[in-house]
Amino acid sequence: MKIGIDKISFYSPHLYVDMNELAVARGDDPAKYTIGIGQDEMALAPITQDPVTLAANAAEQMLTADDKDAIDLVLFGTETGIDHSKSAAVYVHGLLGLPPEARAVELKQACYSGTAAIQLAKGHIALNPDKKVLVLASDIARYGLKTSGEVTQGAGAVAILMSADPKVMEIENVCTAKTDDIMDFWRPNYSDTAYVDGKYSNEKYIEFFSDVWHQYTEKTNRSLDDFEALCFHLPYTKMGLKAMQSVFADGMGDAEKRILSNYQISTTYNRRIGNVYTASLYVSLLSLLELHTSLPEGSRIGMYSYGSGAVGEFFTGILQDGYRDHLCAERHEHILKQREKVSVETYEKVFSQTVPVDGSTKVFDETTDPAPIYLSGIKEHMRQYVCRT
Repeated sequence: MKIGIDKISFYSPHLYVDMNELAVARGDDPAKYTIGIGQDEMALAPITQDPVTLAANAAEQMLTADDKDAIDLVLFGTETGIDHSKSAAVYVHGLLGLPPEARAVELKQACYSGTAAIQLAKGHIALNPDKKVLVLASDIARYGLKTSGEVTQGAGAVAILMSADPKVMEIENVCTAKTDDIMDFWRPNYSDTAYVDGKYSNEKYIEFFSDVWHQYTEKTNRSLDDFEALCFHLPYTKMGLKAMQSVFADGMGDAEKRILSNYQISTTYNRRIGNVYTASLYVSLLSLLELHTSLPEGSRIGMYSYGSGAVGEFFTGILQDGYRDHLCAERHEHILKQREKVSVETYEKVFSQTVPVDGSTKVFDETTDPAPIYLSGIKEHMRQYVCRT
């Protein structure tokens, strides 16, 4: 039985910052951001958007009534959850009007947990082939203003509908993984911004990829020749390139040239959205599938997932016949085109707006947020969500 991605969609907030302008404001050469880091724009979440609303907006227009009826499990991967007890999945379950019989759970392991959700969904569907699983990966990356990590911030979510006989991609069973207890990136409960040892994290990202790639090739006897493309978790778009080049043979053969060319396509959306933690790998996959208009059916796509702390995994998918008919390219183009560019000064003001931490009542101005689902405020320690549709 084939199990995999039946539908996939992303959502990003309606505000963004131009990285050239941010570089100038910080006294840096713009090429440091656009070439050295590989980012052109950075999505900015207003106070009316949080990981719950981003995920709900990613799923809301993708799901039909029949899809909702078939969903009996919601798995939400995030590292910027909003509650230590109640899962973000339960909020989305309610906002989307999913069946009360469905389970809803939040998963955490830095940027890896969305991939863990996909693997858990596969096992669930294998036992319940008539059911579907909604996998959500949603995050707001925050390192703080004028910090070394500021250029690798972002906001967005990906929604994936997993099913038997998938229309977009079959997720193959062979995968390889590695776990090691390291401190390359973390965010204590008391902090709303992350701590990171950037150089160490980059080294571990590449090391983990090399390890899981070689595990995979030993298990399968496959090589780069067997892949049409490789997609990576992208905290910034140059990161995946460094890892990919670490397994290239000396020289550039046809396989290396093809994979490098397709890698550049796979970074397009990420260059415009920024770092979205758990969703980054799947934004990259969407970029490849939607913008590479001649990607052959039946292609094998390799995917590298990495979550600091750290867990890494390499797994693969096979594109299904007619997969392009089930993508949402026009919707995603509209999401990106209708965004509003803000000045660095406005970005700093929006970034500094935070949800009250003392539980006080607060009503947010939603009139400038066009999202179908938004956070309207806080009342008695409870977040107040509104669905316009």
